[in-house]
Amino acid sequence: MKLDTSGLEPTAPFGSSNELNDGFSAAPSFEIPDTIDFDGFQKEAVQMVKPAKGTTTLAFIFKEGVMVAADSRASMGGYISSQSVKKIIEINPYMLGTMAGGAADCQFWHRNLGIKCRLHELANKRRISVTGASKLLANILFSYRGMGLSVGTMIAGWDETGPGLYYVDSEGGRLKGTRFSVGSGSPYAYGVLDNGYRYDMSIEEAAELARRAIYHATFRDAASGGVASVYYVGPNGWKKLSGDDVGELHYEYYPVLPNTVEQEMVEVAAA
Repeated sequence: MKLDTSGLEPTAPFGSSNELNDGFSAAPSFEIPDTIDFDGFQKEAVQMVKPAKGTTTLAFIFKEGVMVAADSRASMGGYISSQSVKKIIEINPYMLGTMAGGAADCQFWHRNLGIKCRLHELANKRRISVTGASKLLANILFSYRGMGLSVGTMIAGWDETGPGLYYVDSEGGRLKGTRFSVGSGSPYAYGVLDNGYRYDMSIEEAAELARRAIYHATFRDAASGGVASVYYVGPNGWKKLSGDDVGELHYEYYPVLPNTVEQEMVEVAAA
């Protein structure tokens, strides 16, 4: 018996094979930019597509742990794209990361960091330290330096040594500190933080300071707004304390006062 293999033979339903290959045989060509300083050209090209850090995030260490707060507005150039972005990402039950820069870059690499922290915990039978987690992220971002990532984040948490706070950016930079604010609204947030910060604050006082700093930043910075979310990280892990609309916070900090009438005009009856 002879098998019919005619259906397995290659066919060209849209014409001959030569007609199909004619459009793909030649390599695509494009003009190479005429520049002497190619490194400078590359840096300028990266800056053209690099998004601005239109946000306000902050974190600080006090005697009870770490307080973390952020707004929820995402912007695309001069337009507001969302008012409900979650800019505080839970890496594990004892560690938080904040978002500033490109939303996709921050979300992806924070979740990638969470996976690596969990693998470290399974392999070593102990949670990774805040120092180790921030170093992991800094090493990853350093390896992608110059490739267009836009990340400005804070890693805050509690480990065996107590509270920890680090700033990490997309250039591979890493700083340890007790107070940080990142984003376009950070100068305004720093003004409130520097004025009201004390190490011996209670949790309620620290939460109020963080909320007030975020509100004042959203009031002055057009790229910040939405909801002011406040998280607390202590020896028992992180906990969300509040999420308040900044429009309502405005009337809480600046209540509307009734206007006093200086002189009331009374109609005089005709004689």
